[in-house]
Amino acid sequence: MESAIALIGFGEAGSTFAKAAGWESAALAFDINPARHAVMEEAGVVACATAEFALSDADMVLSLVTADAALAAAQDYAALLKKGAIWCDMNSVAPDTKRAAARVIEAAGGRYVDVAVLAPVDPSRMNVPLLVSGAHADEAAARLREAGFTRTRVVGDEIGRASAIKMIRSIMVKGIEALTAEMMLAATKAGVVDEVLASLDASEKTQSWFARAEYNVERMTTHGLRRAAEMEESARTLEALGIEPLMTSGTVKRQREMAGRTLPFVSSEGQVGIGVMSE
Repeated sequence: MESAIALIGFGEAGSTFAKAAGWESAALAFDINPARHAVMEEAGVVACATAEFALSDADMVLSLVTADAALAAAQDYAALLKKGAIWCDMNSVAPDTKRAAARVIEAAGGRYVDVAVLAPVDPSRMNVPLLVSGAHADEAAARLREAGFTRTRVVGDEIGRASAIKMIRSIMVKGIEALTAEMMLAATKAGVVDEVLASLDASEKTQSWFARAEYNVERMTTHGLRRAAEMEESARTLEALGIEPLMTSGTVKRQREMAGRTLPFVSSEGQVGIGVMSE
């Protein structure tokens, strides 16, 4: 890269991107958790003790915090941005949340871009699909490609368009996971796991439900809290559209309830081994 890049937030996404892209000293990283400094050093990026140090000379910023901290990050760090720096908000939040963050960044002299990440960063890494929208989307997309992202697509010049696509898509993706968990909780308690999954296999042959149930539940047990926060933003998206988020609100509760559960369920055939169904 010809210009400096700053990462605000160095969790799974930030560390995965930094290691895969090999940015090393071209990237400066800051996280509110000092324990993340060791991970930054492992990834080869410059570990910064303050956000000001990370942002002072960066031409492009990747905001990679949690969904509930996305707006606060823009509010807290906008004044620290280099004039004209591009703030790529890659957090999974509602369009209205991104528009609120955009107003803060633009008022401080930065340039805000809405970026939606459409797949898990691991194992996709730099091949993860990115949707980009906003007045500066074309330049941001070019810079993201320069940084190593291979699947970047501009979807419009309106802040919130990329996130609307992501949030509305998430209603289905995370909703299916939540419904799978609910189904498996009931099937396990009723002692009918094999029969239920076999009946689903009989009606849909594209993928074994033994594999699908295992995958969907694992996503929730590993990432349920983060996904619940994202689905709260999906609910806000629906509310802004005048739609009551009945199922989506239920998905928020189920994703949060499943997070961190560790007891496995196994069908009588021994074909499902990951997931956390029994108490």
